[in-house]
Amino acid sequence: MTTRRDFMKTAGLAGIAAAGTSLATPAIAKSKIKWRLQTYAGPALAEHVIKPAIDSFNKIAGDEMEIELYFADQLVPTGELFRAMQKGTIDAVQSDDDSMASPTDVTVFGGYFPFASRYSLDVPVLFNQYGLKEIWEEEYAKVGVKHISAGSWDPCHFATKDPINSLADLKGKRVFTFPTAGRFLSQFGVVPVTLPWEDIETAVQSGELDGIAWSGITEDYTVGWADVTNYFLTNNISGAWAGSFFANMDRWNELPAHLRELLTVCMDQSHYYRQWWYWGGEASLRVNGDKLKLTSIPDQEWAQVEEAAVKFWDEIAEESPTKKKVVDIIKKYNSDMQKAGRPYRYG
Repeated sequence: MTTRRDFMKTAGLAGIAAAGTSLATPAIAKSKIKWRLQTYAGPALAEHVIKPAIDSFNKIAGDEMEIELYFADQLVPTGELFRAMQKGTIDAVQSDDDSMASPTDVTVFGGYFPFASRYSLDVPVLFNQYGLKEIWEEEYAKVGVKHISAGSWDPCHFATKDPINSLADLKGKRVFTFPTAGRFLSQFGVVPVTLPWEDIETAVQSGELDGIAWSGITEDYTVGWADVTNYFLTNNISGAWAGSFFANMDRWNELPAHLRELLTVCMDQSHYYRQWWYWGGEASLRVNGDKLKLTSIPDQEWAQVEEAAVKFWDEIAEESPTKKKVVDIIKKYNSDMQKAGRPYRYG
């Protein structure tokens, strides 16, 4: 027979054991990882070039991680993006190397390196099949930054208040453009001007700028520049803007492997979105757009600009072994495309 005392003793010990088990394994709420990413793009453009990818990432990551998206100059000026990311003030960046003034030997090739590409597909092929990806990863690792991936944007054209029908028409034109593109174009009389992205429309209206060489026609319409300029030059100095996603190396390494993979996949989806959005938009707005009149410089005259680009490449190649390596890859790639013929290259 179990005595009352034995029963109470057994029940008491069981209760203590249960309580001990409960206390030993409390429920621990996992804190959500939060990143701040700033893009080079203003709000209207960011709706296409970055926001869909960030929205997808946040939806899939759920309670594990959230990326807060900030637009051009919202947290720091675009020219300070690299330093802010390197210091950890912000966690990640979408930009070209040139605009964010990264202190690497590959900086001049970001944005619009003159005539390095003819089509948007040239950029991912150069990175993924011709070796630029490995060079970029190595250069950024040296300065504490993770280069996640590179992709292409739109070609570089002039949108101007006055028509451009010859190289002579470029002389004296004050133009908002990228640092390296401006350095190249200055030999044709263009006066490069650097301003905050959100000030460009007002600067054109006030006469501070004569034009813009920062994008293709899709962006001109999307961000409002087609409302303050009158003409679009069909000749371009590059077939596609080369931009990338970057992250502070410590923040990147702290992420679990599956979140790093998810982030990479979403960035690749962003690259794909831009491929068709720009490719279709550039053609459609040339044909159906009603704000900008198209002008062209004759091919024979524009050939002078293309020839000058090759000399410019050689000047850049002399600046460092890494730059020479990149220039050699660009030369090899363009030679291969020329030999391949249609549809890779015409003429």
